[in-house]
Amino acid sequence: QEQVVESGGGLVEAGGSLRLSCVASPRSLSIADMAWSRQAPGKEREFVARINWISGSTNYADDVKGRFTISKDNAKNTVFLDMKRLTPEETAIYYCYAKHLIGRKIWGQGTQVTVSS
Repeated sequence: QEQVVESGGGLVEAGGSLRLSCVASPRSLSIADMAWSRQAPGKEREFVARINWISGSTNYADDVKGRFTISKDNAKNTVFLDMKRLTPEETAIYYCYAKHLIGRKIWGQGTQVTVSS
């Protein structure tokens, strides 16, 4: 069964850091890219960062550039999101997806990140 599982969310103080992880399975999954999005209470889901599975090229939302870093471990089908200088406005459920080579996205259930002021 194809699935994506996020982990690493939690409670952090404003200005703090957190690392999220996302594992896609099965290992044989043909991944084109993986990405993180987030959805704050009462708001629409928004793009955060993406990484190409082959080239490693990355894209970031403007408001996280310089603070967030997306990286990957191809051998483990895992993508990471290192977040620094978090703000309370970034409290959200963070979702990961793995995009299949044929274009289909497999979404995870999300992990809650809460930033206290």
